[in-house]
Amino acid sequence: KGIYYMPSVIKAAKFGDAAIIKSIIKILDKEKIKVISSIYFNPELTTKVRTYTKLKSNSKDNQSIKKAIIYFNKLNNLDHVQAIIVKDNKILASEGKHGTKKMLSSLKKKSDGILIKLPKIKQDLRIDLPTIGFNTLKDCKKYGLRGVVLISKKNIFLDRAKCINFANKNKIFIKVIWRKFLF
Repeated sequence: KGIYYMPSVIKAAKFGDAAIIKSIIKILDKEKIKVISSIYFNPELTTKVRTYTKLKSNSKDNQSIKKAIIYFNKLNNLDHVQAIIVKDNKILASEGKHGTKKMLSSLKKKSDGILIKLPKIKQDLRIDLPTIGFNTLKDCKKYGLRGVVLISKKNIFLDRAKCINFANKNKIFIKVIWRKFLF
């Protein structure tokens, strides 16, 4: 039976990782296997609306964040975009198919930008949540970012205490906004 399903997965691969995941979920559904949210048993990995750090975003940051979200929504038909870097109402970088780390490496040192990590609107959030962790925060410091923005209950936040401590020491804010803020 597994071989029977392979053509659908291979066909989906042409459209990116989200299409592959949806293809696999369809296969599991056909086999009567229910797919549940990846955070069902560990909701502590997600975030709630608040600023997690001592440093907070200022009004200029908030305007840039809004601008980035509008831009993100326009890009939403692209399979691979889950992150954007914004500064002074300008998009400095958007994530390509090679991921957030590669996008960050395209920045100049001391960029003073804000990383916004969002799920795509059509993304299946049962098994494909955008994730940040300690390595992301180290990269934010390396490239001089001043903040990280996530969506409440739509991102996985690994090593939270370690990340918050690191962000506080390096004057990086971590802000979580409500999903409705996006649209």
